[in-house]
Amino acid sequence: MNGMSRRGLFTAGGGLLLAGCDQLASPGKLKSIVQSAEMASLRWQRLVGRDALAPEFSAADLSPVFKVNGTREPMEAEYQQHKAENFANWQLAITGLVDNPMRLGLDELRRMPARTQITRHDCVEGWSAIGQWTGVPLGLLLKAAAMKTNARYVVFRCADNYGGEVAKGGAQSKSIYYESIDLIDAFHPQTILAHSMNGAPLSVGHGAPVRMRIERQLGYKQAKYVMGIDVVASLAGYGSGKGGYWEDRGYEWYAGI
Repeated sequence: MNGMSRRGLFTAGGGLLLAGCDQLASPGKLKSIVQSAEMASLRWQRLVGRDALAPEFSAADLSPVFKVNGTREPMEAEYQQHKAENFANWQLAITGLVDNPMRLGLDELRRMPARTQITRHDCVEGWSAIGQWTGVPLGLLLKAAAMKTNARYVVFRCADNYGGEVAKGGAQSKSIYYESIDLIDAFHPQTILAHSMNGAPLSVGHGAPVRMRIERQLGYKQAKYVMGIDVVASLAGYGSGKGGYWEDRGYEWYAGI
């Protein structure tokens, strides 16, 4: 790739950046360029293999400030009740095409085998930050839930409702945030359901009680405030069927870096 990394496709010179995580994707030529880069990234990542790792860093590399982006605090009643209870009664639901549907509390997730990784978060707005994340490998949860043979995707249902904010798409965009990945990325070793950041429980701004870390993809794939995980054969039953809140509004589903 002429010495340019996959991440370089999105960060070099700022030339391929979209307008931002909190704005609609730009139309026309820029959108076509981003689509081409996304498809190239998808082919590249599949070529190098499902287990190729995103770069990991040392504690000395941690960013002094890790920007809170997107929703800062869901205002829906259910989430506010969980927050008031310090998430003591919150449960993650794993449903859909599984033989063993599960509901797991935060303490249960914290007791499960965990992976800790220090990685760089790259946003389409053009900023990056390095943080340490600890959480349960998603593949471990999916194996415990015993997926059916027709499973193809994993959908993350979140607590935050964008509520028609102008910066998040306007009145036509009232929607609960959601995201999705295929099973290759679901079982990637760095795909974790993170409950801790920089050695402490996640803050509300950073996605408490749990958020996704899918380290080979852009920031908008890192769903915060995850309430449920659905294993499905098709994405058609969610939003506009394109695989995510921002994807329904023009962003690419495969946001590889």
